[in-house]
Formats: sequence, C-alpha cells, structure tokens
Amino acid sequence: MNRKNSPVDTDLNDPMLQQAMRDFRGSVHAWSEAAFNRPRPVLASAPHRTAWRRSAAWVLSLTLSFAMVGTAAYEHHHRAVVAREQQHQQEMERQRILAQQREKETEELMANIDSDISRQVPSAMEPLASLMTDDSR
Repeated sequence: MNRKNSPVDTDLNDPMLQQAMRDFRGSVHAWSEAAFNRPRPVLASAPHRTAWRRSAAWVLSLTLSFAMVGTAAYEHHHRAVVAREQQHQQEMERQRILAQQREKETEELMANIDSDISRQVPSAMEPLASLMTDDSR
C-alpha cells in the first residue's frame, strides 16, 4: 500500500473531519478556561481545622513544658534527699567514732582503776614500802 492511498491519509484531508476536530479542540479549550477561571468556594472547615491544629500545638507545648519543669523539680528533690542521706550517714559515722572513743577512754580508766586497786601499797607510800622490802633482804 502506498502512503498516499492509505485510508488514514484520505480521512485527514477531509474538510468536514478537520472542521469537527477544530470545533472539538475549541470546546475543550473553552471548557478548561471556564473551569480554571470559575470562582471556587472557600471551605468553611479550614478555620476549624486550623483551630484544632493550633489547640493541639498548644497542648503539646504545655505538656512538654510541664514535663521539663517536673523533671527539673524531681531532680532537685532527688539531690536534696541524697544530700540529707549522706549527711545522716556522716552524722552516724561521727557518733560511732565518738562512742568508740568513749568506750576506749572508759576501758583505759577502768584499767587504771584496776591497777590502782590491785596495788598492795598506795602510790604515795611506795617509797617507804620499797625501803622496807629492801631492808628485809
């Protein structure tokens, strides 16, 4: 088949077909122009949606703020409790050391008293007692 004799080529040369195609093209352009330029209504729910978004943002920011403040307060409280506990432990250790010192002093005093009691001669009389024991030998 020759290109000139094909049925598509003969249809394209048809003036009625060309006129129909121009009319169709013009109506499509007119329709799209009208659809593009027509006034569009503003959605009434847009401010409502924005209000919810704004409210949600406020709630989230307040929650975050309270969480940060609460965490800081808890950390401060925890440090104070730990400091009090350490202070209490130090005080208990100091009391234990003082009790040990008192006990040691008491034991030394009791040892001195025992040695003083166990003497046969009082310490003031020792020089005389030593003379007496030396003479008897």
